[in-house]
Amino acid sequence: MNDLQIGLGGGCHWCTEAVFQSLKGVTLVEQGYISSIGKNNSFSEAVIVSYNPEAIELKDLIEIHLHTHKSTSNHSFREKYRSAVYYTDEKQKTVIETYINELQEDFENKVITQVLKLDKFKLSRPELLDYYKKNPEKPFCKRYIHPKLDLLRKKYVEKTNL
Repeated sequence: MNDLQIGLGGGCHWCTEAVFQSLKGVTLVEQGYISSIGKNNSFSEAVIVSYNPEAIELKDLIEIHLHTHKSTSNHSFREKYRSAVYYTDEKQKTVIETYINELQEDFENKVITQVLKLDKFKLSRPELLDYYKKNPEKPFCKRYIHPKLDLLRKKYVEKTNL
């Protein structure tokens, strides 16, 4: 079966990249900026995740995404760090919306993650790609990425390469 793709945005794309690079069944993570259409047409930090649906399910990717960024917090940086799952076709949109609604019960507060059409993608500069892999001991990585990877090790150990 061919790989499928999904766009994910929430926090810093360095964090999101590191989380999804750590999962079994994910074949490629492209770090950069995604724009949607309409009022969400500005670019926001995000990743495009290519995955093998026989090895990891879309619902697992969405669940991990919701749990590894502030998916219930509508903070002042939401334009730069838009909490979103980006779809490429209408069928995918409906499935994503269903999964997010089902996963709401995992959270005390309302999930604000939007389901948006993926319109454009710009890859990050080469020196920013694979940021965590190149810089695991930098203060940013220790403060923000290590806790997310620790969560993966504890809650999703069977789905990780960690």
